[in-house]
Amino acid sequence: MSLQQSPSRQRSRRSIRSLISTNLVRFLIIVYVIIILLPIYYLIISAFKSNDAIFTQPLSLPTSFSLQNFFRAQDDANLLSAMGNSVYITICSEVLTLVLALPAAYGIARIPIKGTAFIESGFATGFLIPGFAVLVPTFLLSIQLGLFHSTLFLILFYPVGALPLTIIMMVQFMRTIPYEIEEAAVIDGATRLTILLRIILPLSTSGIATVLILNFLTFWNEYIFALVILGGDTQTVQVALPLLKTLNIVDYGLLTAGTLFTLVPVYLVYVLVQRRMQQALVAGFIKG
Repeated sequence: MSLQQSPSRQRSRRSIRSLISTNLVRFLIIVYVIIILLPIYYLIISAFKSNDAIFTQPLSLPTSFSLQNFFRAQDDANLLSAMGNSVYITICSEVLTLVLALPAAYGIARIPIKGTAFIESGFATGFLIPGFAVLVPTFLLSIQLGLFHSTLFLILFYPVGALPLTIIMMVQFMRTIPYEIEEAAVIDGATRLTILLRIILPLSTSGIATVLILNFLTFWNEYIFALVILGGDTQTVQVALPLLKTLNIVDYGLLTAGTLFTLVPVYLVYVLVQRRMQQALVAGFIKG
């Protein structure tokens, strides 16, 4: 009898262990979700509260969802105008970065010529140069070019810092495309430009979405160069946001309302490209 019962006991123990491990994983997932969502919840509800309500009832819902803090943030820092400048600079910088990076990445990844490894290593060294190290030369260059206090300079400058990461990442994506597809197109008489536009880029949309969101976050959140180069009424949203903070007192309801202004475009861009970005991450995990 004992020999007949031992397999059933083993199965029972295994089921108990599986149940415990499953419940533990679910519990950890719930805790992780709470840790992620709690700051977002706190930020949103604080935007509709006064300072007193934020400190006395930090996690409770606001008594009214008045937009007073949002209107005050707009009046005090002119956030809508600053957001327009940020959107303009970010979109133009994104387009210029892709226009420069995609052909360069294609040449490194797909064209068998000497020196591509050296060129790729040269782009990789761009990660070793911190941004603040070129702040003074960049400031002097903008003056020499007559583009000081001009958004055009930032549109030309931001892609310079984004090209190393963009090119290196796109090279890795393009190398995963089977060479047989490109060889078949060459046999049919397709030029390099045709192959890039009609074959390589459509098959690299996941990689493009990944670098697009990464560069968007970099351009949108950049503060130091926008603060130094721009001036007067021309400000980005990251430079205008600290204007809501005074020397004597901080109105946290006003500040959180202004912060939500800066998060809306980031959220919209992420919603648009998240599926492609997730596909890229999953594909990279499977191939790894």
